[in-house]
Amino acid sequence: MAKRDRESGTGRARRVLSGVLVVALLGGAGAAWQTGAAERWWDELRADAGTPADPAAVAPPPEVDVPPVVVPEALAPVADGTAALDRKAVRQALAPLDSPDLGRHVIAAVGPLAGTGYAYEAAEGAAVAIPASTTKLVTAAAALFLLGPERTFATTTVLDASSTTPRLVLVGGGDPLLSREPSAPSDAATYDPERADVRTLARRTARNLKASGVTSVEVGFDDTLFTGPAVHPSWKPDYIPEEVNPISALWVDEGRSLPGQGPVADPALEATTAFAQALGRRGITVTGSPTRTTAPAGATEVGRVTSPTVAQIVQRLVEVSDNAAAEVLLRHAGVADAGDGSFTGGQQAVARVLTANGIDLRGSVLYDGSGLSRANRLAPGVLVDVLRLAASAGHPQLRPLLAGLPVAGYTGSLADRMDLGPAAGRGRVRAKTGTLTGVTSLAGIAIDAQGHLLAFALMADKVKKEKGLLARTTMDSAAAGLGACLC
Repeated sequence: MAKRDRESGTGRARRVLSGVLVVALLGGAGAAWQTGAAERWWDELRADAGTPADPAAVAPPPEVDVPPVVVPEALAPVADGTAALDRKAVRQALAPLDSPDLGRHVIAAVGPLAGTGYAYEAAEGAAVAIPASTTKLVTAAAALFLLGPERTFATTTVLDASSTTPRLVLVGGGDPLLSREPSAPSDAATYDPERADVRTLARRTARNLKASGVTSVEVGFDDTLFTGPAVHPSWKPDYIPEEVNPISALWVDEGRSLPGQGPVADPALEATTAFAQALGRRGITVTGSPTRTTAPAGATEVGRVTSPTVAQIVQRLVEVSDNAAAEVLLRHAGVADAGDGSFTGGQQAVARVLTANGIDLRGSVLYDGSGLSRANRLAPGVLVDVLRLAASAGHPQLRPLLAGLPVAGYTGSLADRMDLGPAAGRGRVRAKTGTLTGVTSLAGIAIDAQGHLLAFALMADKVKKEKGLLARTTMDSAAAGLGACLC
């Protein structure tokens, strides 16, 4: 999703509420939450060890006299992701998709989350559409599959002491969230992992250099983990730096400049400059200017900082629609798959992961990891199948993909949406948004009024510019309808 289209929560109360809701599949409202159906399903899906204790089963202190707890009859059945759906009811819930506000190309797919087939699959004209930021679901799934949820990325310093003046090399490991300095959590995210930073790396490096008797170094930097163009040719020129910055295996603050400064032309050089300045403040003399190099194979590691896990990165990037993090994970997928950390290598890795897991691409083609490219084309059935894969018993490593989905009306890019559709849909739908000029899409999961778990993808990519807001509201109403329906 483009930065200008992101919507975040407002106020401390919303952030506190969001932190509670994100633990369950669907929080906040409706019979599914009141009876614990969604929570029970979510616990099972995460493969939690043991069952949460029932407060009613905990004996009160001896001096307290309390009446017995009477458990009311359940208002809704246990969440079921395998049950067949009522096609007529699903079609009725999606009636807003017939609105002319969505333009002349609207495609969609809906099916049981843990089942097969579709209760609704409609396409007018081409069976693929521009997916915008729903692309991030596919990228994140491939990254989790290839890298594993516990994988981290290290930014290191290594020392080559073979010359008169020792040469210290800052080596980029592709940490998408590396910062200039320790930073406070973002207000935009319900969950924001603790980030590594170059100030901490400089402190650790300086301490170890001094312990070895080294007080003066030249500084180089190695960003060779990723290859190919740093900016995709299909991106609009004004996307840099408004939506994303040149992709690098070594950057700070996702390649963004400090306030009041212009765009960062070389993110790796910017990161190294910030590191060298921090190193100087720690008593190490830096001679000359930082230069791009390749770290010698035999160089000794001096310092290290480590990124959040892939699971943590995915959870955040899905919730707030982080373009930069998605593109970095795409490169990592390419490196893990075939040693090719480029746009091309990443997308070849994505295609291989989908195919290996039996997902038919249905004519889909993707060029980047964030969905900024208007050349991307994706079938809604692919998105539904990716969500099903993430929910399947055989792939628990993909769970962070579902955990990061914004909750309708409460968190992330859905914090202030779905307020005009069926009220019961709020809190019962979790979805990734996708917005570009002329494009609006949603893909995610829902639990209907009968406890049926659905996976859905709704896409429109011929929206008239003046209808953009109306189109988004209309699509929100269709998604909320799935949460409110008796499907």
